Amino acid sequence: MPSSAGAGRAATLSDVARRASVSIATASKALNGRGDVAPSTRQRVLDAAEELTFTPNAMARGLLAGRTGTVGLLTGDLEGRFMIPILMGAEDAFGAGQIDVFLCDARGDAIREQHHLRALLSRRVDGIIVVGRQTDPRPSLGQDLPVPVVYAYSPSEDPRDLSLTPDNYAGGRLAIEHLIACGRTRIAHISGDPSYAAAQDRLAGARSAIAAAGLEFAAEPMFAAWSEHWGRDAAALLLERHPEVDAIFCGSDQIARGVLDSARDAGRRVPEDLAVIGYDNWELLAANARPQLTSIDANLQQLGRQAAQRVFDAIDGIDTGAGKHHLPVKLVIRGSTIAHR
Repeated sequence: MPSSAGAGRAATLSDVARRASVSIATASKALNGRGDVAPSTRQRVLDAAEELTFTPNAMARGLLAGRTGTVGLLTGDLEGRFMIPILMGAEDAFGAGQIDVFLCDARGDAIREQHHLRALLSRRVDGIIVVGRQTDPRPSLGQDLPVPVVYAYSPSEDPRDLSLTPDNYAGGRLAIEHLIACGRTRIAHISGDPSYAAAQDRLAGARSAIAAAGLEFAAEPMFAAWSEHWGRDAAALLLERHPEVDAIFCGSDQIARGVLDSARDAGRRVPEDLAVIGYDNWELLAANARPQLTSIDANLQQLGRQAAQRVFDAIDGIDTGAGKHHLPVKLVIRGSTIAHR
């Protein structure tokens, strides 16, 4: 059967897609062994590739024609604890695809960010992931960039952009539902800076779960700082004024560590007398707490991998959509809510 590629040139991914009567995106996924492609469709694409003598190297040339095989990771706070797992997840995904990564730290400075953006574009990167330092919306880089951009953790203010962020509302619900499942009914909440979207979203989710169970918070939620010191002070005051409290949902693991200290000082056994749950699943804190701390894990490495996958998809010509997408979080149960038997 004659090849549909022009004489004297190697077949491209477009040629294979045309021969198999599928889109370029579907042909790419079939040849790369990605999921969500029907077996019959995958076989049709493989047959077309064989007929056209389309080799893996030719496929790479087709995918990267006019491209550099590089991606930019633009972050605002490389030292931040939430940055590292996101970047690790993204780099893992890029490494598997043999993509070179340029990592730029703007240090929270808008002018520095623009400088890094110009540098990345001058290097002709094929895509950019923008990683924020908190889940509050951030300014968009704009709609006129020549490459796909995905926002991770901090969503863009512009709904036309694609943003991936943890589902803090679901995390708040999950924490309260777990405490109620443990038999707790007099639940309090201690969190960090109330100006943070994460603090408000977690509270909203918690309120929803409390109301669904026909309960109310045992005390007015308390806000101040994301620190152990605040956790100690807030818990000491809370337990003095509301000794009936039998569970505390903390807005971070740091706060929860402080709560555990004050519970011990007040003679309250955890979890027998008082259940304590944190947020972030910071292993260094949660696994070394006494007792070990139950926490909500934001799945940040998975978020980074998802962001990288969306960039891959955009490079392959797949429509990745727009808007803010909330990614699942999970509950990690340890000894601070359920006693060891």
